[in-house]
Amino acid sequence: MNILIIMIPLSLLILIGAIAAFFWAVNNDQFDDMDSPSMLPMTDKNPGNENVDTSTDVDADKEEKKGEEEEADLPEE
Repeated sequence: MNILIIMIPLSLLILIGAIAAFFWAVNNDQFDDMDSPSMLPMTDKNPGNENVDTSTDVDADKEEKKGEEEEADLPEE
């Protein structure tokens, strides 16, 4: 029962911290736009990563590497 002397105040401190974090988020406009972030994965555009190659042609990459390895194995004339 002595553990309750520690656990009850500790739980109240955590509760106060959670409430403070919630009000901070509300005051800093963290909950203004709740719809757009869920729709971003559905769009074709990838904002911020314009220069990233997103091709998924793995077979072509494997064939290209295989061709390079075969060229390296050939004896030079």
